[in-house]
Amino acid sequence: MKQISERLLVAGFIGTTFLIAILFFILPQQRFSELENRYLQAAPQLTWDNLISKKFAEEAESFITDHFPFRDKWLWVKSTSEQARLQQENNGIYNGKDGYLFEKFLEPDYTKVQQYTESVNQFASKHPEVNMTFMLAPTSIGLYPERLPWLAPSYPQREVNRFIGHQMEDEITFIDGFDVLTPHASESIYYRTDHHWTTYGAYLAYVAYAEQKGWQPLSQQDFLIETVSDSFLGSYHTRSQFTGLTPDFIEVYKPRDSAPTEMYIADSNQTLTGMYDESFLAKKDQYSYFLGGVHALMKLTTELDSQQVAQDKLLVIKDSYAHNVLPFLTNHVSEIHVIDLRYYNGSITDYLNENGIKDVLFLFNTATLVEDASLLKLN
Repeated sequence: MKQISERLLVAGFIGTTFLIAILFFILPQQRFSELENRYLQAAPQLTWDNLISKKFAEEAESFITDHFPFRDKWLWVKSTSEQARLQQENNGIYNGKDGYLFEKFLEPDYTKVQQYTESVNQFASKHPEVNMTFMLAPTSIGLYPERLPWLAPSYPQREVNRFIGHQMEDEITFIDGFDVLTPHASESIYYRTDHHWTTYGAYLAYVAYAEQKGWQPLSQQDFLIETVSDSFLGSYHTRSQFTGLTPDFIEVYKPRDSAPTEMYIADSNQTLTGMYDESFLAKKDQYSYFLGGVHALMKLTTELDSQQVAQDKLLVIKDSYAHNVLPFLTNHVSEIHVIDLRYYNGSITDYLNENGIKDVLFLFNTATLVEDASLLKLN
């Protein structure tokens, strides 16, 4: 009897492994995970360079992990079991106080961070004729460490921002998001279930940049503020799958004295007549309501009268924190070029020269900057 049960166990294990392997190859592969709100690892390229550098092995492991059969269901099972054990962290997300979720943030590799800042400095030194500003926004864990679960480890983002500011201060104008947001910490400046700042947080960033540029920012009374969603469960919820959360609100600020803006998306060669895509409000990734999500290269052209124009052209090099900031900037700049270095592989120097751009805004959040080497593409 014991031998039969052992054989059945072995046969079951082999059969399950074989079935999973078959499903892995026959199920359609997704390019984008709506649940995790990110692009999944593409099939690795088998080349000698990739083999020698171990890139092939790393990408192969990520590919198998990302395309494991019924991955979304397994993530839900894992989250549910963790919550049943009263665990306050799942998949790198903490279940904090006051309904806030937070992404784990540990001490970064300062050697890499310095490489990124040096890349920005070198780029700025090559273009002394261009006015450059770097705005670095903390994520919610940086501003609200007191809302973390008891004994949850976290490295202070304020130290990271201070380090980066010191590295850049000789070559570029640096705006520390802590200086902008801390006076408003008691207000709703971050989504509770997502890694982005709210539209109000973006408004505060816009005001800070406008004042630094010598513009007259619009007051909140100059906008019609509309709630476009009350059911937003963002990226932190997606990754953690914690239950029992109150959804966030998404607001849009539309100027009372508005001027039409045309949005050209180079990736798809589309020209749209607005900056908001309402179709995303019916999807998981509701934050992509702003600008229709991530694109490598965009251009926003606004029909401003002569009294409204603060400057003709601006290049914004950014991560997704800029998406709900850019509509505010269109009230002052006729032509805004937008580049996401994670997906854009052209020469930024050539782009500046070809388009006659003399002003650049870098806008990143701290968590993305310390983990993303895309700034090295500047040079």
